[in-house]
Amino acid sequence: MAIRDGAAYTRSLRDGRTVFIDGKQVGDVTQHPAFRNAVASFAKLYDFQAAAENRELMTVPANGARERVNRSWQLPRNHADLVLRRRAIETWSAQHLGFLGRSPDHLATTLGGMVMGLDVFRARSDDRAKALADYFSYARDNDLFVTYVIRNPQSDRSKGASEQARDVVLRIVDEDASGITVEGAKMLGTSSVMSDEILVAAIEPLKPGEERYAVSFAMPLATRGVKLLSRRSYEAAAGASFDYPLSTHFDENDAIVVFENVKVPWERVFVAGDVDLARAQWHDTPAHVYQNYQSQIRLATKLKFLVGLARRVAQTNGVADVPQVRSTLGRLAAQAAMVEGLVAGMEIEGREITGGYFVPSAPLLYAALSITQELYPQIAMSIRELCGGGVIMLPSSVDDLANPIIRDAIAATQVSPVTDAMGRIGVMKLAWDALGSEFASRHTQYEMFYGGATFVNHGNMVRTYDWRTAEALVDQALKLAGDVPAGVISRTVA
Repeated sequence: MAIRDGAAYTRSLRDGRTVFIDGKQVGDVTQHPAFRNAVASFAKLYDFQAAAENRELMTVPANGARERVNRSWQLPRNHADLVLRRRAIETWSAQHLGFLGRSPDHLATTLGGMVMGLDVFRARSDDRAKALADYFSYARDNDLFVTYVIRNPQSDRSKGASEQARDVVLRIVDEDASGITVEGAKMLGTSSVMSDEILVAAIEPLKPGEERYAVSFAMPLATRGVKLLSRRSYEAAAGASFDYPLSTHFDENDAIVVFENVKVPWERVFVAGDVDLARAQWHDTPAHVYQNYQSQIRLATKLKFLVGLARRVAQTNGVADVPQVRSTLGRLAAQAAMVEGLVAGMEIEGREITGGYFVPSAPLLYAALSITQELYPQIAMSIRELCGGGVIMLPSSVDDLANPIIRDAIAATQVSPVTDAMGRIGVMKLAWDALGSEFASRHTQYEMFYGGATFVNHGNMVRTYDWRTAEALVDQALKLAGDVPAGVISRTVA
């Protein structure tokens, strides 16, 4: 069979999935005005990988249903594999400017990280390990677009899953020889409306007594009893692409996923009632490091776009050569280059693990996560300062530009030393959609929290950093003081 292309992907979404938005159930997500352009953007990714000129970079051979699949399914064996795989992810990310955070390569990476640590599952259950290995092969061989939901709905954050007043968190309610039955909800189903299948798991800490919340499984999104409750669609609200070029193409959407008496067969269950394995699937395998490494590759592309946008805004305003502005542009460029450097460092400092797989450096990954979730809003704010009021005083929509009564007035008030009125308006509308629109605000929130809360990432940094070497340097420095003269002070503590 041929490499998966956009038409095959789009056909797969016409499967009768249950999606609700604005109080109504959606018939065909590929045609609905809230989702159709995002579906088309994902389809373009598959068309890009299927193009003959991109075949070697974007795809690898796979044993199974399809001839070749996206390179993100590749499990690297050395540094060269990791770099080649990263270049494919970079190239795909460039097609959406880094704005599709939950593109198909993200979960391919996540599942790959779990499978590279399959011994963690085998140590607890051969059956669960086999289910995961078989599912990875199935998803890879069919080049599926898989997303995930791993966060519980926000409620009383001071209490655990089992302590909530209402038991809305996804949980096991029954188990028999054929599988488990689950009820409840998970949140932040990013791209779930546009995906083939969904991985459902628990990443938040669980304690003994909360075994029924310790689940991990995968299923088609059209499974009976699965409902997707979509958030407001920025795509549908955006109108013309000239006014909102990003919102109209890259609103990957987010949804609460509700499970109502859903049966999951054992061959799709990876964790069931094992609190320790629910944690270990992320942190004792390469999964958490590997998936966030993919996110940093995507983010590096997004930051490069934003830095380019900053320079274009400065040029459009005629201030690119003002010393203070050049300083700002230099700082932004340095920040973007730092993220690229951290990604390269993760690869260079990578290590071989059991099974002969090669994975990125965990300490450098967590350093990048800790830095970038604070860096992104800073970069956005710096570019907004460069824009000034130019992103506010714009025509209300592209329709204004067609009205002969006001067209001349618009041209007279939208002046740039490097382009005409249309060019200036286009740059400023792009800047607003990237930095100030509802779509942009969602992206700031996403980049700040997709990798976890700040204290969680800082905790992972503490956990993985090479403190032994750091403190050995302190001890070395302390020795420079030499011996304390006798009688000066006692080293004995009472």
